[in-house]
Amino acid sequence: MGLDELSAEIEDSYSALDEELTVGLDRETRNELAMLSVALDPDETDELLRRALHMFFQTTVETGRLDFNLRRGHGVSYDEYLSGMTFDDMAGGNQFPQPQQNDDRRYQF
Repeated sequence: MGLDELSAEIEDSYSALDEELTVGLDRETRNELAMLSVALDPDETDELLRRALHMFFQTTVETGRLDFNLRRGHGVSYDEYLSGMTFDDMAGGNQFPQPQQNDDRRYQF
């Protein structure tokens, strides 16, 4: 997979999220959410879930797990996705094909 396939998958996933998103909570998650709701007193519980998702995303980016999984599954990094081009494209490696050089005679006199 590459950059185009990743972009298409993200757009599809984004569109699917427009439908109503319901999340089932297990007992531990419900207890933690209740504790945070009491301690932080947000206007809505949804705000805590948004903050949690932002924090999880940031942590995943900072630890390199996002890049690792994107590279493994799609062959690109998050930076490449953001810029819209691969590192090879940025460096000009894919700009024009280089002929294969025959180095068999390199050290022959």
